[in-house]
Amino acid sequence: MLTTEGREPNTTEYYAKLPINVPSNVSPTSAPHLQPTIGLIGMGAMGRMYAKHLRQAGWSRIHVCDVPEKYEELKEEYSNAENIYVMRDGHAVARSSDFIIYSVEAEFIERVVAQYGPSTKMYAVVAGQTSVKAPEKVAFEKHLPLDVHIVSCHSLHGPGVSPLGQPLVIIQHRGSDEAKELVENILRPLGSRHVHLSYEEHDLVTANTQAVTHAAFLSMGTAWASAQSYPWEQGLYVGGIETAKVNIALRIYSNAWHVYAGLAILNPDARTQIDRYAASATELFKLMLEGGGGGEEERRRFRERVKWGQKIVFGDVDDDSKRKRRPILLSEGILDKFSLGTPAPLETPPSPMLPSSEIQASSSTSSTEPPTKYRPNSHLSLLAMVDCWAHLSINPYTHLSLAATPIFRLFLGVAEYLFLSPTLLSASIHSALFDTWHRADDLEFVVAARGWSQCVSFRSFEVYRRRFEKTRAFFEGRFEEAGRVGSAMIKAIMESEVQREEEERLG
Repeated sequence: MLTTEGREPNTTEYYAKLPINVPSNVSPTSAPHLQPTIGLIGMGAMGRMYAKHLRQAGWSRIHVCDVPEKYEELKEEYSNAENIYVMRDGHAVARSSDFIIYSVEAEFIERVVAQYGPSTKMYAVVAGQTSVKAPEKVAFEKHLPLDVHIVSCHSLHGPGVSPLGQPLVIIQHRGSDEAKELVENILRPLGSRHVHLSYEEHDLVTANTQAVTHAAFLSMGTAWASAQSYPWEQGLYVGGIETAKVNIALRIYSNAWHVYAGLAILNPDARTQIDRYAASATELFKLMLEGGGGGEEERRRFRERVKWGQKIVFGDVDDDSKRKRRPILLSEGILDKFSLGTPAPLETPPSPMLPSSEIQASSSTSSTEPPTKYRPNSHLSLLAMVDCWAHLSINPYTHLSLAATPIFRLFLGVAEYLFLSPTLLSASIHSALFDTWHRADDLEFVVAARGWSQCVSFRSFEVYRRRFEKTRAFFEGRFEEAGRVGSAMIKAIMESEVQREEEERLG
């Protein structure tokens, strides 16, 4: 495909000089004739979120569309929404818009761009909201005219989370500095924190911060559904750490399956990490069984495996001088007010098989670390998470301030709280080795984790969908309360995190 000058652009110089259709420093307060027409192709949950916030910001022309069969329904829905104009299809949006966002599932991005991309307005700027950028990059390079800019984006949070303060990735792939500035100014009213990455860096970061996190919570939900048990109603998995695990798992299953499928199936880094997580869960569970039924040597192997992961990921936890940051969760009490259930009475007596050295470790406390008031369990999902990070040499803190999602930040905070607490970690190790009441639940979790790993390895969206929706059906009727409580929990944690990061920046 040739440019309007009849030559094939092969350097960044061409795009550096390629004009854009509106001033790059435009804002919602600019005169309407100076403002860009913003196009949204795809009006799913994220497309609607963008439409809502961009309209509220005051942008005067927002053209939107979805699949043709939803045209009348969408037109009726937005009939009274000032500044939002529903178009019949992507051709109408692409040919009329100065900035276009494809808010389309990664599985379908090439098909949609192939259909509507050739209609793109000359000198427009095009972005995509896909969670996996490799297919998007291929689609844009293959099907967009050469006289348009590619400056993509991705909000690293779900549609139910406020974009304020959240990371928003900006990818200046094939566009001028003016095109990048235009995108930043259009999206600035979201109040998000702009993070500049390449397509390749984006996919690595999202794999590191989202892939295994999603796999962990998907496995928890599947395990509960397989056991036909709502854990918070039994009083066995309630309060503190369990509150975060339950609320986030329900939050994930309340969303659409494709939100997670594209990232898991189409991102090679994600597939590797999900496979490693399943392996870590399996290996740790085997060591638990061997230790619980064996002698001191078998118990030592399990303890050393857990301690190895702790050291690799969190460093020397006994040296307070090396603690460079305030923990994400200051106490379990922060989470208690967001619990969905009531803890059962603590009735678990000390195991007669517990070695004297571990009795001492389990009972020792410090003035700043009271013993947990909740019934101990193995926390296998967290042990496997840290073990997975350690095996893959992933430092979870690397991307924390760069591009961490609220769910990843909270899950890291829970893992950090467990592994930085000698009392809690000792109780977890002891329970893993000697308590049997949670063995069936741990087995279900391991089976679920391996099942999700195999599902992703098949690279079948249909298999993923069926597995997700089967589990989701088990939790129907619980999503409204869990969504409300989960949103409040994430809001409380994020407010604390924003304050912490501001203090660290100033300090």
